[in-house]
Amino acid sequence: MKNKKLKSVAVLIVFVLLLGLCSYTAVEGFGEEKAGSASSIHLGLDLAGGVSITYQVVGEEKPSGADMSDTIYKLQQRVENYSTEAQVYQEGDDRINIEIPGVSDANAILEELGKPGSLYFIRQRDSEGNENYSYTMAANEATGEVEYSYVLNKPIEEIVADGSVALNGTDVKNAQAGARTDQMSNDYVVQLDLTDEGTVKFAEATQAAFNAGETIGIYYDGKVVSAPRVSAVITNGTAEINGMGSFERAEQLASTIRIGGLKLELEELHSKVVGAQLGSEAIDTSLKAGAIGLAIVILFMIVVYLLPGFAASLALLLYVAVTVVLLYGFDITLTLPGIAGIILSIGMAVDANVIIFARIREELATGKTISSAMKTGFDKALSAIIDGNVTTLIAAAVLAIIGSGSVKGFAYTLALGIVISLFTSLVVTRLLLNAFYNLGCKSPKLFGVAKEHKTISFLSGRKIFFTVSAVCVLAGFVIMGVQAAAGNDALNFSLEFKGGTSTNVTFNENMTIEDIDANIVPLIEKITGDGNVQTQKVEGSNEVIFKTRSLDVSERDALVDVLVTNYSVDESKITAENISSTISSEMRAESLLAVAVAAVCMLIYIWLRFKDIRFGASSVIALVHDVLVVLTFYAAVRLSVSSTFIACMLTIVGYSVNATIVIFDRIRENMAAMGKKDDLEEMVNRSITQTLSRSVFTSLTTFIMVAVLWVMGVSSIREFALPLMVGIACGTYSSVCVTGALWYVFKTKFVKKQSEK
Repeated sequence: MKNKKLKSVAVLIVFVLLLGLCSYTAVEGFGEEKAGSASSIHLGLDLAGGVSITYQVVGEEKPSGADMSDTIYKLQQRVENYSTEAQVYQEGDDRINIEIPGVSDANAILEELGKPGSLYFIRQRDSEGNENYSYTMAANEATGEVEYSYVLNKPIEEIVADGSVALNGTDVKNAQAGARTDQMSNDYVVQLDLTDEGTVKFAEATQAAFNAGETIGIYYDGKVVSAPRVSAVITNGTAEINGMGSFERAEQLASTIRIGGLKLELEELHSKVVGAQLGSEAIDTSLKAGAIGLAIVILFMIVVYLLPGFAASLALLLYVAVTVVLLYGFDITLTLPGIAGIILSIGMAVDANVIIFARIREELATGKTISSAMKTGFDKALSAIIDGNVTTLIAAAVLAIIGSGSVKGFAYTLALGIVISLFTSLVVTRLLLNAFYNLGCKSPKLFGVAKEHKTISFLSGRKIFFTVSAVCVLAGFVIMGVQAAAGNDALNFSLEFKGGTSTNVTFNENMTIEDIDANIVPLIEKITGDGNVQTQKVEGSNEVIFKTRSLDVSERDALVDVLVTNYSVDESKITAENISSTISSEMRAESLLAVAVAAVCMLIYIWLRFKDIRFGASSVIALVHDVLVVLTFYAAVRLSVSSTFIACMLTIVGYSVNATIVIFDRIRENMAAMGKKDDLEEMVNRSITQTLSRSVFTSLTTFIMVAVLWVMGVSSIREFALPLMVGIACGTYSSVCVTGALWYVFKTKFVKKQSEK
């Protein structure tokens, strides 16, 4: 007994030290740069601002829409190396704008990104045997290494015209720096991955170069940057350039090849540092709202679950501190979608504890001791917790691999949160509870005992529930159809989805984002009739960028009049350009594909775990139901469909599946204990009733977190929080009233068909 007490004291001391260390690191950080603290986390454009670079297409002819779209998509893939939240979109007819959050040195980005333009792989000699380029060698005084300098012997236009180009940059799918290590030394290399067409071209070029003992020059931005010798015929579509000298040189060449694979040649028009779209006040209120929501959740847990609730609250505090530290450690860019992932994982952390504590109370009601009830409660809750979290983790992994942009940001924070919440719920909470027990907290009054509740006949109302769900889903399609017939968009798509107008205004005084949001944005909203106005302030100047839905000539004139009349702005310092959507059609397709693949993977996992595809089918149908009901809400109230729409839907998907798994786990458990004479319908009703407190309490705690954000947040955050609250309520309804009933219908219909045979 004495040893147990000493170990328990040690556990509490270690926990307090760990919580203190993580909390200090999260708040204050370490080192001069405050590394690891909340202030060091990379924030997205909406929360912190970043660099905005505008490129213009080189040439007199207007580029085609297809070429612009292809170039934008490829640039988007490349700038995501800096941040998953980077945005690329078209401005006007021949300009492309890149916005990269979390950085402030535009020159460094430009130097590293390079000048997007034409890249060629050219043969050393033309068809007549003349050299296309020559080289000189010189020793580097600093390193002693021999360096090569290359010179074109004729204009690049002639080289292209006489057929000496072996590959274009568009024939290269990807280029990555790497290293080959042996016992003696390191060899730094660039690995190339070619397209199908490029594979055929390169096989022919390397065959000719290998036979002649020649090199193939890599031409970019007016010069040959490298000319590796061909040591073998390459026919499999992958190649390796070795002897790079250092990883930095390999990475520089790889970056050059990646950026050179564009269909259009671009030149920098201008670059600037822009401030956060939401402003510091929005961030501060969001943080305050999160803290208040967390405090309410902790109070709720303690009041409802007593000592276990107190232990869970301590573990939840550790969860928050560790999450902040690891967001920095894994270099994750945090935006509103990322915050959604954290909110969902907090809800799942609370959910795991609620499942465990409900189980402990059930065991105490059977007359077991506290010690035995805790052990059995954790053991019985384990399968539901693991299945629910693993299912959501599978979805997060698929979204991170296939998705792009804000979808990746959401997936990263969700996956991180799930792993941490599993640790705090299953390990930390258990250690703390055992420590409190060993130190004398053994009264059942400190844990609470489950009261026996009368089984509610949920399945008797299944026809009503199915009808209500069908009406809600169909109403959404009807509303969208009516809007489309009236000449409007089916949904109120924001400029992220359909593009709009970017208006640059240079004011006579330096105004804060808060002043602009309070005084100027309402005037713009009055003209546009739309609440979706994005604001960015250019650092070090009085210039402000307003992004709105597409404005016609009269609306642009009205905006100019308002600014000149109310703020004496020089009309010549107001410019407006049409901009494309920041969420490209390719990104939308990737997001839909990611969600579809995630749903299939979840279906397969649930099928394998429950050994019954009806469980998986019911959960996926409920998932689709929740998404469509929230879509109906978007359509009915004409809520702006922006980048947060994707995050909202993904959050609902994760929440819906997790809630459903808990009920299915209890059905599986009760079904295994059923006798032949037991009634299946009564068993399903009993399972739903037994998990009802979990469904209500978990939904309530997550709802509280989001509701506080909605009450205290600025308009953009409220537009994100409102549909999320609808989704949480819908997810609770579907898990309690729809999923169990669906499974029962599938189960009984299947049995009936089998008997008829």
